[in-house]
Amino acid sequence: MNNSQNLPSLFFTKANQNLDKTHLLKIDPLTNKIKSWKWSETKDLVLKIHSYLENKNLSNSERILLVSENRPEWMAADIAIMSSSLIAVPNYITYTSRDFEHILNDSKPKGLIVSNKDLLNTIITAAKKIQYEIEFIVCFDLFENTKLGNLSFLEDLKIDDNFKKLKKIEGIQRSDPACIIYTSGTQGLPKGVILSHGGILSNCEGAFELLQSLKDPDLTFLTWLPLSHSYEHVVQFVQIMMEAKVFYNRSIDTLLPSIKIAKPHIMTAVPRFYNNLFAKMQINLKNQSQFKQNLFNQTITLGTKKLYFQNLSFKEKLINFILDKLVRKKVKNNFGGRLEAFVSGGGPLDSKVGEALNALGLKTLQGYGLTETSPVVSCNPLDKIKVDTVGPIFPGVTVKLSEDGEILVKGENLMLGYWNNLEATDQTIKDGWLHTGDVGEFDTDGYLKITDRKKDIIVSLGGDNIAPSKLENLLTLSPDIEQACVFGEQKNFIAALIILANDSKSTKDDIQNYINRINKDLTQPEKIKKFSFINEHFTIENNLMTPTMKVRRHEVKKKYSEIIDQLF
Repeated sequence: MNNSQNLPSLFFTKANQNLDKTHLLKIDPLTNKIKSWKWSETKDLVLKIHSYLENKNLSNSERILLVSENRPEWMAADIAIMSSSLIAVPNYITYTSRDFEHILNDSKPKGLIVSNKDLLNTIITAAKKIQYEIEFIVCFDLFENTKLGNLSFLEDLKIDDNFKKLKKIEGIQRSDPACIIYTSGTQGLPKGVILSHGGILSNCEGAFELLQSLKDPDLTFLTWLPLSHSYEHVVQFVQIMMEAKVFYNRSIDTLLPSIKIAKPHIMTAVPRFYNNLFAKMQINLKNQSQFKQNLFNQTITLGTKKLYFQNLSFKEKLINFILDKLVRKKVKNNFGGRLEAFVSGGGPLDSKVGEALNALGLKTLQGYGLTETSPVVSCNPLDKIKVDTVGPIFPGVTVKLSEDGEILVKGENLMLGYWNNLEATDQTIKDGWLHTGDVGEFDTDGYLKITDRKKDIIVSLGGDNIAPSKLENLLTLSPDIEQACVFGEQKNFIAALIILANDSKSTKDDIQNYINRINKDLTQPEKIKKFSFINEHFTIENNLMTPTMKVRRHEVKKKYSEIIDQLF
């Protein structure tokens, strides 16, 4: 288990116990071959960056900006920063120069660790615009540098024997700040969430307990969500605690080939990934013979019964056993053949998608949390998955419901506060309880169920509270609908903007028929009365989506106000 006081000591303890074992892997984009690092090599990489930082003689808790795509050097840099009693400030590679202006102004970093020339240029442009001076820069990738005197390349860094003893680590307490993670915020400027070493460690300890039955000498995680996201950031330290191999996928385009090569046991993702995955399965199914379609549907039917602990007749058990071999094994092989768990977080997973994936033999564990809670509050266990819940509360975390059902959280995992924003901190943490803005309830097994979102609610003209995410999830369950955004604030009904999937041949009538089927199970105020197609996808680049894949509703409303007004 873990007796570490801080995150760097966790890493060095595990590294020293596993020096000769393979640790980190990635596909080299130039040779297309797998490149791997042993634990000893990861450790040396950490010591190189740590030595460089120590020679800068910085004060404790100075900030260092970390901007990189997922790769082994990311982990090394993150741990090296913390090893020097400094605060890591991870950032999304999708941020624009304007985003970086805010981050630089707010966090006031002394240094920057960046992966490549393009990202460096974006940040330098932002720094010049606000006349901010970054004292030193380390870049992972080599390029010809004729301009920057304060730039060093990772390749040129050396381990300094004076800093091999890692004296600073001994003084880092669990309550000390480890990193500042900026929430991408669907409204307004991102806020810097200060997370402590103990907050992240307590999350890791809960995850270790949840996943320890998967202990395998070759345990492998596939990582592809941005490591600047608090969810994947904590998974990084869970991987270290479990002494697992980590396979870094470089982009969404290479994800499916990477899965087949990495053969992961565990993979984490946001609900949108699982929705798209199931939609693709349905599209593929349309091209199969009627016999194969029947097999697939029967697998879901019987698998769902089993998921809900319903009794199967002798005949059903026999058929289900055969389906294990004919369908589930084949599905699992598409993910490398060793997949033991998908973990879903970062938003509500549609229960129908959760049911289907679990029924097909892809165990999908839904969890719940916020950046402000390091981030996990609860998660479903492997042995008893309840897809319409976010599972039991993590050890060391206390949850209670306020009078209006809001989920309040207390525990070591709570943020230390928002960086430079005492007012927002005081609004969020009251009397030691973090107010999540989510509404929930507990079932008889103590599993938490999210029922509503206080902030992201449409209030109709009749005063009904409608959760837009529920309706958008239902719409995007259609393989023909790629994205959707619903509106109806202070209106008599709900209307939707719909973006069709690239390969969809659906007509307006087809989509209307689908919406009619959805509406049958919705309350009167929730029913979608009108819709309009738009051609532009919501992306991070056009500012209609946050880096954590949430739609910026207010930006969509602003951009498509004419179309929305016509719908009403």
